[in-house]
Amino acid sequence: MIKTVRAFWALCLICGTSWIHAAENDPLPSWHAAQSKANIVEFVERVSTEGSPDFVSPQQRIATFDNDGTLWSEQPLYFQLIFAIDRVKAMAPDHPEWSEQSAALKAVIEDDMKGLLASGKQGLMEILAVSHAGMRESEFSATVTDWITTTKHPKFNRLYSELVYQPMLELLDYLRANGFRTYITSGGGISFMRPWVEEMYGIPPEQVVGSSIKTRFEIRDGKPVLVRLPEINFIDDKEGKPVGINMYIGRRPIMAVGNSDGDH
Repeated sequence: MIKTVRAFWALCLICGTSWIHAAENDPLPSWHAAQSKANIVEFVERVSTEGSPDFVSPQQRIATFDNDGTLWSEQPLYFQLIFAIDRVKAMAPDHPEWSEQSAALKAVIEDDMKGLLASGKQGLMEILAVSHAGMRESEFSATVTDWITTTKHPKFNRLYSELVYQPMLELLDYLRANGFRTYITSGGGISFMRPWVEEMYGIPPEQVVGSSIKTRFEIRDGKPVLVRLPEINFIDDKEGKPVGINMYIGRRPIMAVGNSDGDH
């Protein structure tokens, strides 16, 4: 009986050790053992193994990632839109005229989401212009950083910076460990993403491609500054993404990751 028990626990120890060893050697442990995972691993091995007929030099190993819906959640609204709404509400007491000037701004102030969505693209652009423009680039960056490190999602009660997808973080790490350079190519604002993507994703700000508004160089209080203007500069979405990739990266990616047909 004692020998049987000892044998049982020895088997459990061996199996447990093997399981831990397998988990440690799995580059994508949060991924289901599905065909998509196998395809990713097989592709990375082919392009990163010297002597392989599909070998790609590290300089050309470029992978691009959409952000909203791919690296972090985008429901029930795009998080940047929630940021813009929060900004409008915070600024509204100093601008009582907004409710008279814009149906979209009035809808935000009155928590009328149906009214805001009914205002369409023009209304959303008004919200973004009011909340994103008129300040120095450095001030906007500080505002974004403060919001994303202190504001919690109303449903999940977690910081927005925590609502990222673990399998995608693993994929980013796996690709970089195999010589890939990882970029974000998102329809979201480039100045909204750059303050926090390095800490969250390990992607430096110079490897972020996104939509942007125009900026102007000025001297204020004897110091050079960039001032954000309420004018669209570039939309990095759908057919704009290949343009943005060419403009900011200058190389065609060999891997593009997204959650919609506008991401490729």
